[in-house]
Amino acid sequence: MSAIAGWVDFSHGTSSHGTADTRDTADTADTRDTADTADTRDTADGQDVVRAMTTALAGRGPDGEGLWSSAHAALGHRRTARDPHPQPVTAPGDTGPLAVLSFAGHLTNARALRDRLTAAGHRAVTGGEAEAVLQAYLAWGEDFVTRIEGTYALALWDPRREELLLVRDRMGVKPLFWAATPDGVLFGSEPKAVLAHPGFRRVLDADGLRDILSVARVPGHAVFRGLREVLPGALLRVGRSGASERRYWQLRVAGHPDDLGTTVDTVHALLEDAVAPHLDGGEPPCSLLSGGLDSSSLTALAAALARRRGSGPIRSLAVNDQEPGADGAAAQGNEDHLYARLMAEHAGTEHGEISLAGLDLLDPALRASVLAAYDIPINKGDQYASLRLLFGEARGHAAVALSGECGDDVFGGYNWNRLPEWIASPTFPWVAENRPRFLGTDVLFDAGLLGKLDLAGYERDCHRDAVAEIAAAEVVADPVEARYREVTYLAHTRHTRVLFDRLDRLGSAAGLDIRVPFADPRLVEYTFNIPWEMKAFDGREKSLLRAAMKDLLPEPVAMRIKTPYPNLRDAGYDRVLRERLAGVALDPDSPVAPLLAPGLRAAVARDGADALVAGVGRAALETALQTDAWLRAYRVELAL
Repeated sequence: MSAIAGWVDFSHGTSSHGTADTRDTADTADTRDTADTADTRDTADGQDVVRAMTTALAGRGPDGEGLWSSAHAALGHRRTARDPHPQPVTAPGDTGPLAVLSFAGHLTNARALRDRLTAAGHRAVTGGEAEAVLQAYLAWGEDFVTRIEGTYALALWDPRREELLLVRDRMGVKPLFWAATPDGVLFGSEPKAVLAHPGFRRVLDADGLRDILSVARVPGHAVFRGLREVLPGALLRVGRSGASERRYWQLRVAGHPDDLGTTVDTVHALLEDAVAPHLDGGEPPCSLLSGGLDSSSLTALAAALARRRGSGPIRSLAVNDQEPGADGAAAQGNEDHLYARLMAEHAGTEHGEISLAGLDLLDPALRASVLAAYDIPINKGDQYASLRLLFGEARGHAAVALSGECGDDVFGGYNWNRLPEWIASPTFPWVAENRPRFLGTDVLFDAGLLGKLDLAGYERDCHRDAVAEIAAAEVVADPVEARYREVTYLAHTRHTRVLFDRLDRLGSAAGLDIRVPFADPRLVEYTFNIPWEMKAFDGREKSLLRAAMKDLLPEPVAMRIKTPYPNLRDAGYDRVLRERLAGVALDPDSPVAPLLAPGLRAAVARDGADALVAGVGRAALETALQTDAWLRAYRVELAL
């Protein structure tokens, strides 16, 4: 794990020299290596600011901090003890640095990249991945983004051009936020880095509230006014003339030339290639094993690769959410852990289980930690609270974990991305299928405000704009197949945003670096254009994945029907949510009060929490409570 932060400000002087400060913050907080400084008279305050921005991200890299600053730019970096290479890294020149880089994430082609750089005449000094990325920029200029592979966010300052490049990995697994200022830009791996800058105002306007209340997920949006995310597969260039963003990678509709047998073999090979780089580190990763097809496939591949390399068994971890039934009744919960045990025995992993039984998912401290991880309100309180605890437990077993997330998006494992009734819906199909879960926004929030936000129109426009990005119907003649291609594109560019965010934020909060092999761009590119008839050749969900993995999985696991991550079934959980929201509605000082329906307070005063039962689902209750907590904790101004 690691993180980046910093700023660019063109209102200062003209010096391009900089000052560096790298330190370890675990056991050697007083150890500091400071580079020679040419001119720091304009940067003292700026370095204090970038230190505050970087320190805000200490959870992503608790063991080391590095800073570099000059008159126009400041870069910060956080790292863990697993990374021995301090950052930011600089490329020295005769009169000052040629370029400075702060890099968060990991490369999956590090070895091949170093070989190409060596052939081009570049000599590695530290052997670190950030050094290789910086040398790639010196070798190939802006085109270096097409030569590096992995999941990452990076900031590169070129003093010669007085230009900052912010780059995000192709699928957007790693986050990167930015905000324009009158004289430059602020940036960081999480919103909290930008929020730590004293010049950034924490404002919620209508656009931000629309993103909180809507079921649409729009790439680039970040709730706070003025805050943006760098798009997946994009490069943001910041110079004196302003900021401009371009995509260096994105999915495109094309034909699929391979027959079924070749396709199955290619999928297997691509999956092996996607898993292999994650076994290259010193400490092997653990597999987050649910017993489903996706996580079992990764576990089987990782175990086979480890045996082939002679590196010993890998570890696997499963969740056991079963609770004993009352008075001798059957246990409540799913059977994921039973299939995980079967898979672990088959693959020969060192297996462990984490129990979710009896967890207090309403614990205020736990819920506050989830909010602090996200920096914005969310509507899945129970699920994300349990994931926060799960990842914390997993961190006790390993520093790096493999997750099967994104497998359903790649191979068609959800009902909404394979069944015709949802595929044909004129909106995001996962929204159409799960619409009943989001009932209650119109009950809780002010009708006039909702009319201004026009959430239905916003959802419609977001869907229209998303499918227009690929224009599948212009390439694919069959309208049904064209729609399947659109839905797969929506899955990769919208739905996976939710998956990546929860793995990154909640994993990082627990100190766990979670890798997502199914999000490998080569696998995604290849499978994207496979016709749906071939993807579902045997009538099952994820037919191709089953076929590609059939020799590595026990039959009960290979043929198992998908089960979702467990949600809390306790009706008492919703009752507590209603009671807490009733208290918020009666609080005249509640910051969310101006957003709530005018009659809600009177209804709660008359009927108590029962006023929040009819027509109000769990997601709406969670959204209202989270928004109130967020407005309080983050001291957000309303500008509606």
